[in-house]
Amino acid sequence: MEARIARLESDVAHLRSDVGDIKVDVRAVRDKMDGMNTKLSERIDSVGAQLNAKIDSLGAQLTAKIDGGDTQLNAKIDSLGSRLNAKIDGVSSMLSAKDDGLDAKIESVKDSIAAAKIWALALYITLAAAMLGTMARGFEWI
Repeated sequence: MEARIARLESDVAHLRSDVGDIKVDVRAVRDKMDGMNTKLSERIDSVGAQLNAKIDSLGAQLTAKIDGGDTQLNAKIDSLGSRLNAKIDGVSSMLSAKDDGLDAKIESVKDSIAAAKIWALALYITLAAAMLGTMARGFEWI
C-alpha cells in the first residue's frame, strides 16, 4: 500500500507541476491578450479619428458644392423669371393693342347698326306709305 501512496504522491506532484505550467501559460496568454487589446483599441481609435476627419472634409466639400449649385439654380431661376416677365409684358401689350383695335371695331359696328336702324325705319315708313297709297287707289279714295 505504501508503494501505491508513493506512486499517487508522485502523480500528484507531476499534476501540480503541469498545473503550474498551465497557470504560467495562461498568464502569458492573458498578458498577450491585454497587449493585443490595447493595440487594437489604439488602432480603432486612430482609424476612427481618420474616418471622422475624412467625413468632415467630405461634408465641407458637399456643403460647398450644394451652395454652389444653389447659387447657380437661383441665378437660372431669376433669369428665367425675368425672361418670362418680359414675354408676359410683351403679350400683355400686344393684347392691349388688339383690345384697342377691337374697341374701335366695336364702335364702328355700333355705328353701322345705328345707321341700319335708321335705314330700316325709313324703309318701313316708305313701305307703309306705299301700301296705304295702293289701298287708297284700290278703294278709290284718291
